[in-house]
Amino acid sequence: MRVSVSWLREYVDLPADLSAGDLERALVDLGIEVESLVDLRESVTGPLVVGEVREIEELTGFKKPIRFCRVDVGDANGTGEPQEIVCGARNFAVGDRVVVILPGGVLPGGFAIGARKTYGRNSNGMICSAQELGLGDDHSGIIVLPEQTPARPGDDARPVVGLDDVVVEVEITPDRGYAMSVRGLARELSQALGVPFRDPGLAPAPGGTATPAYPVEVRDTVGCDRFAARLVRGVDPAAPTPEWMRRRLTVAGIRSISLPVDITNYVMLELGQPMHAFDADRIAGALVVRRAEAGEKLTTLDGVGRALAPEDMVICDDTGPISLAAVMGGETSEVVDGTTNVLLEAAHWDPVMVGRTARRHKLFSEAAKRWERGVDPALPLVAIARAVRLLTEHAGGAAGDEILDIDHVRPRTPVVLPADLPSRRVGVNYPPARVAALLERVGCTVARGADRLTEEPGEVGVAAAGGEALSVTPPTWRPDLTDPADLVEEVVRLDGYDQVPSVLPTAPPGRGLTGQQRRRRAVARSLAERGFVEVLAHPFVAPGLADQLGLPADDPRRPAVRLANPLSEEEPLLRTTLLGPLLGIVKRNLGRGLRDLALYEIGAVFHPRPGAGRPPAMGVDRRPSDEEFAAADAVVPDQPRHVAVVLTGDVEPAGWWGAGRPAGWADAVQAGRDVLAAAGVPADRVEVRAAEYAPWHPGRCAELLVDGTVVGHAGELHPAVLATLELPRRTSAMELDLDALPVAPVASAPVVSGFPPALIDVALVVDESVPAARVQQALVEGAGGLLEQVRLFDVYASEQLGAGRRSLAYKLTFRAPDRTLTVEEAVAARDAAVARAAEHFGATLRGA
Repeated sequence: MRVSVSWLREYVDLPADLSAGDLERALVDLGIEVESLVDLRESVTGPLVVGEVREIEELTGFKKPIRFCRVDVGDANGTGEPQEIVCGARNFAVGDRVVVILPGGVLPGGFAIGARKTYGRNSNGMICSAQELGLGDDHSGIIVLPEQTPARPGDDARPVVGLDDVVVEVEITPDRGYAMSVRGLARELSQALGVPFRDPGLAPAPGGTATPAYPVEVRDTVGCDRFAARLVRGVDPAAPTPEWMRRRLTVAGIRSISLPVDITNYVMLELGQPMHAFDADRIAGALVVRRAEAGEKLTTLDGVGRALAPEDMVICDDTGPISLAAVMGGETSEVVDGTTNVLLEAAHWDPVMVGRTARRHKLFSEAAKRWERGVDPALPLVAIARAVRLLTEHAGGAAGDEILDIDHVRPRTPVVLPADLPSRRVGVNYPPARVAALLERVGCTVARGADRLTEEPGEVGVAAAGGEALSVTPPTWRPDLTDPADLVEEVVRLDGYDQVPSVLPTAPPGRGLTGQQRRRRAVARSLAERGFVEVLAHPFVAPGLADQLGLPADDPRRPAVRLANPLSEEEPLLRTTLLGPLLGIVKRNLGRGLRDLALYEIGAVFHPRPGAGRPPAMGVDRRPSDEEFAAADAVVPDQPRHVAVVLTGDVEPAGWWGAGRPAGWADAVQAGRDVLAAAGVPADRVEVRAAEYAPWHPGRCAELLVDGTVVGHAGELHPAVLATLELPRRTSAMELDLDALPVAPVASAPVVSGFPPALIDVALVVDESVPAARVQQALVEGAGGLLEQVRLFDVYASEQLGAGRRSLAYKLTFRAPDRTLTVEEAVAARDAAVARAAEHFGATLRGA
């Protein structure tokens, strides 16, 4: 939010000598983040003056309209003669007063102004727009001063356009919605600087009348617990927005539209109460405030037709929805150029509903930002009175005596605060009187009592045994104060965070990384060393992902956890496999021109617990019991940690050395083997065999087993899946459950022999259905202790071998730790290995 200091001074007596740095420190000390603080007096340097246009000559022969102007700038140019300026704007005429920067001046951004020849004429300065002066984003034309402006040609233009002010921009956290207004910021500065504050929210306002200003029915008092309205008849539709109001809106980043709309925006910025102005003559019948019905649609003020959801709140007339409540009005009832009867509305809406509606429709309006953070329910009548006074003052008309006020707001619930709780939580001594005084400064009503052990009906919190308790009723503008912990935070904030000592606790002796942490780091390092790039994907997925991956109806990965308040309505589920989001990242990178990709991710997947029910409600006033923790844990979904890789394109690039090698299913399988090795699983406990498992190709899919238990799958993805996701053919992937792996055994130091090895190759002919890993395992079992290493280096099939047969060639390395092997010993070990393969799989030596 951006606001000028001069506006703040209307409600808080800031010291006259308050510097920008002191102002920033005061806000930061209160926990309000200052994005920027700009002294507009320093944003434009040099001569910036008021000018009056004396002559305009239209220049032709150029691609765009150009004007050669003579502008009276008084004695500011030292000669008293009109200043010659070339300008491309069209929104001014002879006699208009404008803002001129003369040669030697510098605009925001370091743009220096000088005298130069352009379009064949001499131009000595510039006629400025709001954007060029840093006053807003409007660059459609130059600034034309109102006729009633008292400044004359040659006068300093800074006070005229608001460049004699300081603008502060703050970032408001979600729990501090009250600070998104001049009222809230002025109150905060009053507390920080100890200066008087005049609350505009306490201005007198007439109450509701027996006869409503307009017939309204509120059918959902949860979504809308207060609705106020008042009708103003006979306003001048041509009445302009006052320049001072327009400037303040511009500084805040809000575009001026029309006087009634500008007034509602101005009151929102001033009080924090969003409002809406209806054209009363365009409303058909009585208004109804209710939830939207299935199939209803509404065209909002931005011209977008929107399909409404049953959770949305809408304001309807006889024609149907005319406003998306608390977010944006509709086209059919908006104030237009000829509007003379204006119905002003101020209500109080459910912040949860507003937040979900804004995200669902991607409409993060200024009103919605305030509603989802919390708005004071006591403001509607005050805001209505303020808006009516401004409208009748600047546009005439007569305010109706009838005032509508449908009020279902519940009173605030008192919070029981142990008086010593702030001291115990923070470590600073806060006497009970100090705690009460600080809370009263923010508007809380504090009642002190002694030895209160239990809470009264309707109160929140429990006092400590034998201690004094405070019954604190938060003000209406602080919906964030609901628990004792909130009040403790408020006490610390108001007393000053700088009063809390920075004392580091003694660090306990460390025990290093856990086994799971070491495993995850080893796996990540292993994949990175092999050329894979780590990515971090959002764990949120769309409901149709399971169908895109081709998962069967009974697949355990189909049931998913649905979030109650998702970041996006399009992705409300938590992932049950890493592959969905990972493949989305692959697609995004392919769309940006990257063709050779090897990506991996290590992250959690989420599996719901059937019949788990809802978690117990646990407050923040005390530590939950072990039973409550256990009940909550029973609802939390299982979250095993997986690792997944995806490969597409060339795994080995082409170059002058020869052709590249495309990634294939074997690379994905090898990635799985590498992960298991990095996780400390011995190779003799790992088995790889053919499988059928979605979303992999049924003929090019392998399952990875450890001690006979399936822990993952790897291979080439199914062509149908690749076509659905628009990914290249032959894209391969691997996913493995890290939490399913056994604890790595203690690794013994390898025995290094100094004697030479005996290398023997064997080619075994077996049935093509026999996995190569099973044959290798048989060779290891038969060779005995002299076998140091076995490696598959060739797979061959031909008609000579016979249909359904293939040759597997292995390189066997034999070595003894204490001697050089004889030929006879090596051959005997080889024969024993071949015999074991023949016994198990009918293997025969090729060529024998």
